[in-house]
Amino acid sequence: MAKQQDTKKLFEDLSGAGKSIGVLTSGGDAQGMNAAVRAVVRMGIYVGAKVYFIHEGYQGMVDGGDNIEEASWESVSSMLQVGGTVIGSARCKEFRSHEGRLKAAHQLVLRGITNLCVIGGDGSLTGANLFREEWSGLLEELVRQGLIDAEAAQNNSELHIVGMVGSIDNDFCGTDMTIGTDSALHRIIEVVDAIMTTAQSHQRTFVLEVMGRHCGYLALVSALACGADWVLIPEMPPEDGWEEHMCQKLSENRADKKRLNIIIVAEGAIDCHNKPITTNHIKELVVSCLGFDTRVTILGHVQRGGTPSAFDRILASRMGVEAVLALLEASDSTPACVVSLCGNQAVRLPLMECVQMTQDVQKSMDEKNFEEAVRLRGRSFENNLNTYKLLSYHKADSELPNSSFNVAVLNVGAPAAGMNAAVRSAVRVGIKEGHKMFSVNDGFEGFYKGQIKEITWGDVAGWTGQGGSILGTKRTLPAKHLDKIAEQIRIHNINALLVIGGFEAFECLLQLYEARTSHEDFCIPMCVLPATISNNVPGTDLSIGADTSLNAIVETCDRIKQSASGTKRRVFIIETMGGYCGYLASVGGLAAGADTVYIYEEPFDIRDLQSNVEHLTEKMKTGIQRGLVLRNENSNENFTTDFIYQLYSEEGKGVFDCRKNVLGHMQQGGAPSPFDRTFGTKIAAKAIQWISRKLKESYKNGKVFANTEDTACLLGMRRRTMAFQPVVQLKDETDFAHRIPKEQWWLKLRPLMKILAKYKTSYDVSDSGQLEPVTRVRPKKAD
Repeated sequence: MAKQQDTKKLFEDLSGAGKSIGVLTSGGDAQGMNAAVRAVVRMGIYVGAKVYFIHEGYQGMVDGGDNIEEASWESVSSMLQVGGTVIGSARCKEFRSHEGRLKAAHQLVLRGITNLCVIGGDGSLTGANLFREEWSGLLEELVRQGLIDAEAAQNNSELHIVGMVGSIDNDFCGTDMTIGTDSALHRIIEVVDAIMTTAQSHQRTFVLEVMGRHCGYLALVSALACGADWVLIPEMPPEDGWEEHMCQKLSENRADKKRLNIIIVAEGAIDCHNKPITTNHIKELVVSCLGFDTRVTILGHVQRGGTPSAFDRILASRMGVEAVLALLEASDSTPACVVSLCGNQAVRLPLMECVQMTQDVQKSMDEKNFEEAVRLRGRSFENNLNTYKLLSYHKADSELPNSSFNVAVLNVGAPAAGMNAAVRSAVRVGIKEGHKMFSVNDGFEGFYKGQIKEITWGDVAGWTGQGGSILGTKRTLPAKHLDKIAEQIRIHNINALLVIGGFEAFECLLQLYEARTSHEDFCIPMCVLPATISNNVPGTDLSIGADTSLNAIVETCDRIKQSASGTKRRVFIIETMGGYCGYLASVGGLAAGADTVYIYEEPFDIRDLQSNVEHLTEKMKTGIQRGLVLRNENSNENFTTDFIYQLYSEEGKGVFDCRKNVLGHMQQGGAPSPFDRTFGTKIAAKAIQWISRKLKESYKNGKVFANTEDTACLLGMRRRTMAFQPVVQLKDETDFAHRIPKEQWWLKLRPLMKILAKYKTSYDVSDSGQLEPVTRVRPKKAD
């Protein structure tokens, strides 16, 4: 164990004693900012620093007085689930002037604040960087004016700055997701889902305007998530003659038995001559060309409001902790940095490089170099755009390539939200690649019974927003029915398989791979896409369906906590699903602000339970009103939910009372979240393109023959990349008895949750972000 400690960089070595951190939110508000503030305050206090709220953004820093107040542990309690920013935000003209920054410097020096955590957009972060560059000059000026003495100037000689990007537009380069973007997508998709039902009834066309003056991210991703007919964004202006093209597409869709059309427009949408395209212009176009009943809906500030999504709370909490670590490690020579997420990895990037790149996007757009603008926006934006293009326009059958390959798609295991979006994407990309697509009902049970039929472009219309599994899904494994399945493959001449499902889907593919020696029919390209709420599939950090489930858990925890407001102190014991995998409980606990989470992967005994109860009792005495304890359903066969409930009830007598909830199947239902819709759509498209490549490679002498390891793969997200991994190689990484991977990335988030719940714990920061350069434009690939 001692050896292991040596290689780890533990953050007990990083002390905040004697340091003061100021935290402010600036510019436009975004959901999740409060979660970031809470994490900065608690992590700061945890490492021994003083933390100050700076109310009303830079205005509060300039004005000083009550606007700058010391934060306590309790002062950020119950902030996690609140939208907007509790400490206020304001646009501040004064801070843009030298005099304003001089006043702000004076206010900070008076309180000894030399570390700033700024949560805002690129304008706010640029302002912070300028402030840092001028800092020594400002101090000299304050000394000359007699406002501070030389000793104060010496003690506060260095100003460290770390930024977190809070912006619903996701318009900051260098980061995959900014705080607030996911929540804004939730608002948009809720509205689109609601509009679709009324549009369907009256056969209407709806034109929706979403936010994004300079960035089309929200419009693009919401179009991808709801399967919109047309999208207009500033980074991809339509070519001349687009009006006719759009109307033709709308009428084709109507002819294809679709009763409604959805057009999504970013507020900054322009044509290729840089002229704005307005929603009313589009409405008039559709009415005059096609005579369709058309309505306009402008979403406006609805997108900024409401409670933050689970993703935004986790993102903001991770970033807040990372920001404090970055401040503790900062020196005079390190540039101001911004903490962000790349794939599933926390990273630190030089602030001004990111700002420069963000400004370069606008410059490229002004110069009408739109391809460059899209590349500068980053790989996440580019992937979304490419997938949208791939799925959007259905050419006439005569124009499609004809591959003469048949590809079957099926769902296996328990239903997960987002499965249908993945099936729709696979079917449409398959058709565009020239394949004949087949759907299989009820998993491998339906397969061996011959429930296989061709599925067309129009058959999957409107599937993205549907929960559950439209194809039907069963847990049946193929091992007992290999002969019949092989026979069906021959009857329908199936040349490739795409299996979308959870742990069973992975097992199914393994069985088929291993049966290749006895059945040549299984020597075809096969791919599995992980789709399960439990997120327990090896080879991937995330599964389709887990995000929807987390949101259901977090929403319910919020309501449950609120149910006790106004009553005496109360603790809730909540049981989550997940089999033996503690992902939902742990990550849900982090997002809902749980005090303790019990999971199978981290064994616990009666002494742990005892110390948890005592810890909660102590907290309840300080004025905290509500406690939240989550327990994964299989965390311990003897310490059941009832047992824990009874233990807490008995031990908490006189201090708090208890209630228990078993969340059950509500975690599996509901419409898929925007993340699950787009994740399912993108990975299914990628999988079909992989299948097409493998089919070409393995087609010899008039038939497909694929028997190598790399033709039976699982497509998963690993830290920063999407990777195809042979299922046979994932065997060693899997604990089959408990149906979980042997190593799980999210276990590293558990200490974070404990710190935010006031536990003393050891936190391995060797995995935290190191400052790295921003990746500039990559040259275009030859293919």
